[in-house]
Amino acid sequence: MLAEVLAALDPTPDALIADGTFGAGGYTRAILEAGATVIAFDRDPDAIAAGHALAETHGDRLRLVEAPFSTLADHVAPASLDGFVLDIGVSSMQFDQAARGFSFRHDGPLDMRMAQSGLGAADVVNGFDVKDLIRIIGILGEERAAPKIAHAIVRARQEAPIETTGRLASVIEAVQPRKGRDTIHPATRTFQGLRIFVNDELRELARALFAAETCLKPGGRLVVVTFHSLEDRIVKRFIADRTSQGAGSRHMPATEPRPLSFTVAGKAMVKPSAAEIEANPRARSAKLRAARRTDAPARPADMGLFGLPDLPWPQPAKGGTP
Repeated sequence: MLAEVLAALDPTPDALIADGTFGAGGYTRAILEAGATVIAFDRDPDAIAAGHALAETHGDRLRLVEAPFSTLADHVAPASLDGFVLDIGVSSMQFDQAARGFSFRHDGPLDMRMAQSGLGAADVVNGFDVKDLIRIIGILGEERAAPKIAHAIVRARQEAPIETTGRLASVIEAVQPRKGRDTIHPATRTFQGLRIFVNDELRELARALFAAETCLKPGGRLVVVTFHSLEDRIVKRFIADRTSQGAGSRHMPATEPRPLSFTVAGKAMVKPSAAEIEANPRARSAKLRAARRTDAPARPADMGLFGLPDLPWPQPAKGGTP
């Protein structure tokens, strides 16, 4: 959704834009071509390394930061950004590399770590108890057969540790065979749940939204593209809360109307065009939401706003907040 992102972001030659998900550099390159200066974040060291050539081409107009986008406020000054863009999920570069363990299409190590450090998917699959596995797979993967799959994983790991994507997919398929009418592989939702958990994706997104509220200047634009209902719900709740005078969290009841810290920019939600979906089927579930910062003070960063599940989440990344 490059065209839609640029339209919502509206980069100008004197603008300072943060790209929270650098990836292969698609958004950053287009923003630079519009004349703006970019601070690009990615926690994947491979993405940052691949971006050095682009940085050399554009000199001091591009700064690469190897860090989670949730740590935005650790790297930029308050009220300094004209825009902040996020494209949530796994990049094609990560998904297509068997060695990264994000997909079972090609057998590889059961990893899934975007930052290539910390807790990996194999640690979860082989070390977590069955109740936690059920919740991770069922809630984050939205898998109805989570109990059956979790118990199958526990039985299989008692025989030998589950260390590859192929073996995990086989364990799942043995208890949840693919039916003729199925459009996705039986392991898809389990892999999704593990990936979201390992990378703490929901809480990372929530922290990034709070950081954006601090770092965007009045008139600055927040633009977020999501590919999954769990992430989209977080963005939708944040924008709804910040564009409303009422309290959005039961933990922080409002005693009087609150100043709006954002206003909705353009349509409440934008989907990709039919032409883009035809050219790139992965875009079919994409949703873009955008908001514009007002001059009101940032509101408290209350994670209760999002109703996130109570799971044994990984520790926040260095520089992040609980």
